[in-house]
Amino acid sequence: MSKYKTIIIEDNESILEAFTDIVNSSNNFSAIGSFTSGEEAISFIETKEKPDLMLVDIQLLGINGIETIKKVKKKHPKILPIVISVHENSKYIFDALCAGAVGYLNKNTSPKELINALEQAHAGGAPMSSNIARKVVESFQSPQQKELSERENEILNLLAKGKSYASIADELFLSVNTIKTHTRNIYEKLQVNSKKEIIEKYG
Repeated sequence: MSKYKTIIIEDNESILEAFTDIVNSSNNFSAIGSFTSGEEAISFIETKEKPDLMLVDIQLLGINGIETIKKVKKKHPKILPIVISVHENSKYIFDALCAGAVGYLNKNTSPKELINALEQAHAGGAPMSSNIARKVVESFQSPQQKELSERENEILNLLAKGKSYASIADELFLSVNTIKTHTRNIYEKLQVNSKKEIIEKYG
């Protein structure tokens, strides 16, 4: 039986080599290309060979993994991308899924879990590390950021980075009292009670 073709995009060469070895040691998948940038991978797909699946890191030199997925999916919608990243930020997760990723794994995924994820994706599933899946579920249980005004979203993103009211006020050229008023509105709309909760949910 022919193996399902996979490409891997990861800018850390030792991790890239490890993922390539894991995929090639499996019964059903083979790594037909390993790349340190999205541009190289896109060029390979356009000129050489189209994979069935792709494993993609988010932080890459040049265009990032999310943009890589968008570009690939636009021309080749049947290719199945899975993100594998150290980043577990809710925004990255949703941007990746909206771009066309069918799964999202963290980098401490074991070799067996990695192959299981490829199997799941190829069978029509959406493989996710458990903590990633929990973030996705939580996002549907609470009001969405889009309910916030543009200014509130701006302040929410800065609060989620752990910034103080004073530093946010300086950055946005607003008074500290204005920031506090917006923050009260954010807490009410998102049903949270503290900056700690903001950082945990949106940081």
